[in-house]
Amino acid sequence: MSTIRTIRTGTARAGVTRTRVLRSEWHKFWTLRSTWITLTAASLLILATGLIMAIGHEPDPAGGGLGEVRDPVVLTLLGVQFGQILLPVLGVLFSAGEYSTGMIRASLSAVPRRLPVLWAKAAVFAAVALTVTTATVFATFLLAQIFLADTDMAASLTDPGVTGAVAGTAVALTLFGVLGLGLGALTRSVPGAIGVFFAGMVILPEVLSAVDSDVVSSAVGYFPARASESLGAVLPRDGALSDGTALFALCLWAVAALASAGWLLKRRDA
Repeated sequence: MSTIRTIRTGTARAGVTRTRVLRSEWHKFWTLRSTWITLTAASLLILATGLIMAIGHEPDPAGGGLGEVRDPVVLTLLGVQFGQILLPVLGVLFSAGEYSTGMIRASLSAVPRRLPVLWAKAAVFAAVALTVTTATVFATFLLAQIFLADTDMAASLTDPGVTGAVAGTAVALTLFGVLGLGLGALTRSVPGAIGVFFAGMVILPEVLSAVDSDVVSSAVGYFPARASESLGAVLPRDGALSDGTALFALCLWAVAALASAGWLLKRRDA
């Protein structure tokens, strides 16, 4: 009997590996129609908005120079606001969508330990999102600069802080999406997770900004939208977080959502 039990245990462990769980989640991600639609829409909107802003930009007669009047990275990547909406929605669909279709039961039956499924989802999503957003924001910046040459918004990737701001924008967008994925796994509801995201991460900071309090104003700076503004700017606004602090805040939001979802995943039925 003990021999049979050992063989079964060994077979189960051999059948479910991290690589196989990752491969499974990879296939799930790319078989979703929403993946292609959302990633394409986000990339096109970011690119189109950047080109429109560059083509329609009126040079500053004073010739203020890099970032003195306005930030060239913020100007050309203004379309990332669309990405901050679409990528979290995609994350929600990737995680909470399995609960709406009932596929999560098959996933958790195949991986009884459960948590590897969540970590694999997050890893696959983050890898794809970071690749797509990095390519999109760098392409947008470089193409927009063709139209901004010889203006006050002319900039190069070799200028101080520019490459870091562009790359930081891609990282921020990716973490926005991972946050959405975590909220989807936490609430197990597509509309519920989207509602929580917009109410808590988009609307609440704007409401709190109206409060006349230095403490509240400082706290608002740690919300994802404000932290991403700091991370994606060459010259942050007064009172903005440093790049390191902004990145830490965004990571903390994403990790907190995933950790909470993982904790409940171990304790709730599928």
